[in-house]
Amino acid sequence: MENVHVLNHPLIQHKLAILRNKDTGVKEFRELIGEIAGLMCYEATRNHPTVEVEVETPVAVTKCRMLAGKKLAIVPVLRAGLGMVDTMVSLIPSAKIGHIGLYRDPETHKPVEYYCKLPEDIENRQVYVVDPMLATGGSAVAAIDFLKAHGCKSITMMNIIGCPEGVAAVQKAHPDVEMYLAAMDERLNEHAYIIPGLGDAGDRIFGTK
Repeated sequence: MENVHVLNHPLIQHKLAILRNKDTGVKEFRELIGEIAGLMCYEATRNHPTVEVEVETPVAVTKCRMLAGKKLAIVPVLRAGLGMVDTMVSLIPSAKIGHIGLYRDPETHKPVEYYCKLPEDIENRQVYVVDPMLATGGSAVAAIDFLKAHGCKSITMMNIIGCPEGVAAVQKAHPDVEMYLAAMDERLNEHAYIIPGLGDAGDRIFGTK
């Protein structure tokens, strides 16, 4: 799986252990989601092109590198994906933000779209689709479908926790999409929840049930 990257950095794994704990409260959970997203963003943008520029420091003129190529866009899958956005934007302030609203039908477990708002120039940007959980892969596939329908050609998927079923679904539908995960869990249960997972990420981020 050349285009699937499971990040095993000690800082990510340490924060992930606290994130999984059922006793971790809303405030800390929300902060950890953002912190892990920031660390993942660092890795996911590692190969983004740069261009040489000349900078005058207080002491001398020097050559430096700055981001080049396609501009960036961050597209959270609502609602849980919102928890990953702020830290990423703090690292990439020029990124534009789109939103795709999906919910999982409790009977069919298939995604249903209820909202889609994207930057006008989204097709010219490197797009990072973010969602804490990659379970069946249905929402991820649907979100990428929407983006490609809007002309997007450079798409990266970022999930904090995934499972083999979800990864396989995305790879089958969109083999060109690069995927970054903080953890690859064991499997889905009969209710399409990731095992061991961390429960419902949206409920734990926003304190809802």
